[in-house]
Amino acid sequence: MIFEGLPTTPRSEELVDKAFSRAARAGRAKHGHEAQESMLRTAGNVLSDNLENVVVSWPDFGFDVEPFYYELADAIVDVDRLRQALSQVMWASRQIEDLRDEYTTKIRNSDVDTARKHRKQAFARMADVMDQIEDDLRYIGDSRDQLKVLPDIRPDEPAIVIAGYPNVGKSSFVNRVTRASNQIAEYPFTTKGVQIGHFERDHVRYQIVDTPGLLDRPEDERNDIERQAVSALEHLADVVVFVLDPSGDCGYPLNVQLELREEVRELFGEAVPFLTVANKHDRFEAVQAESVDATMSVTEDENVEDVLDMAVEAAAFEPDLPTRDGEE
Repeated sequence: MIFEGLPTTPRSEELVDKAFSRAARAGRAKHGHEAQESMLRTAGNVLSDNLENVVVSWPDFGFDVEPFYYELADAIVDVDRLRQALSQVMWASRQIEDLRDEYTTKIRNSDVDTARKHRKQAFARMADVMDQIEDDLRYIGDSRDQLKVLPDIRPDEPAIVIAGYPNVGKSSFVNRVTRASNQIAEYPFTTKGVQIGHFERDHVRYQIVDTPGLLDRPEDERNDIERQAVSALEHLADVVVFVLDPSGDCGYPLNVQLELREEVRELFGEAVPFLTVANKHDRFEAVQAESVDATMSVTEDENVEDVLDMAVEAAAFEPDLPTRDGEE
């Protein structure tokens, strides 16, 4: 996952202590001008290098982050604020480099006592720069802690998004078609884990995603963060499978389920194929033909594979296959 490997972000005070401690050790090994210059360059390098590493460890939100993850990240943290903080930290890295070079020249062109004063002035100005980005480093660190736990969903693999009210059989369907121990990942703003399963068709790996807390209730019951997370899912879905329980065992009348279905259908729009599947067909007599595309019973293992094949066909995913030289 794009944010998973982000390193821990150091605090401003922590970095200053580290830089000046190393500078003191470097200075003890030398004398005179050489000691002052060694201390200055050591402190400057530790600060500027660590600050630059903080920035370059992050992906470029303008180029490297898929729309799905961009919107999901923006639902959790303020991406504009994060980008501003990263920019400020890079500015600080360059400022400290400039101070290092400026005072190196001053130290070389002065007597030893003045050289010591210049080094102390440089340290004070470097510490001042670090004070200016204290809040930025804290924001970057907090953002990293929140984003690193996002579920590993791959925008480059076809995705089947499952929707419908709770207890209609969505999780059972995901478990059945993947026949594996599925990943249960947490969104930072939901109380239930996002279930992610995988299966293969014709050497293509498909993701099947159930998102409890997002697509299992009406839009007006979601908060702003959840609405933006749903918006992120629009970038992910290659097909939506909406699961109904016409038997009513789920606790929601069929007409209420159909209202949610129309809301979800409108949300994803005509660009995303949309299938309605009635589960638990062993428990109800009939469903209006125009209301569903297929019926199944996960518990009785009836028509489940047919529904999955229908979803794969609707996704119409065509992998980018390598071509031989001379072919387009």
